[in-house]
Amino acid sequence: MIHVTRLDGRAIVVNAELIATVEATPDTIVTLVNGARILVQESTDEVVQGVIAYRRALYEAPVKRN
Repeated sequence: MIHVTRLDGRAIVVNAELIATVEATPDTIVTLVNGARILVQESTDEVVQGVIAYRRALYEAPVKRN
């Protein structure tokens, strides 16, 4: 999950696994796999970095074995 801000200032959390594309037109548009589009204040680079950080945290989590 990544934290982003809608253009109206509302903070939301987006499931990073559902992001299909991120584009700047000049506003940043996050398109989900279901076709939903979200306009956000963050730049494309900030959204991409959020997804990278999410995936790093997910895949680098230590595996606890008994």
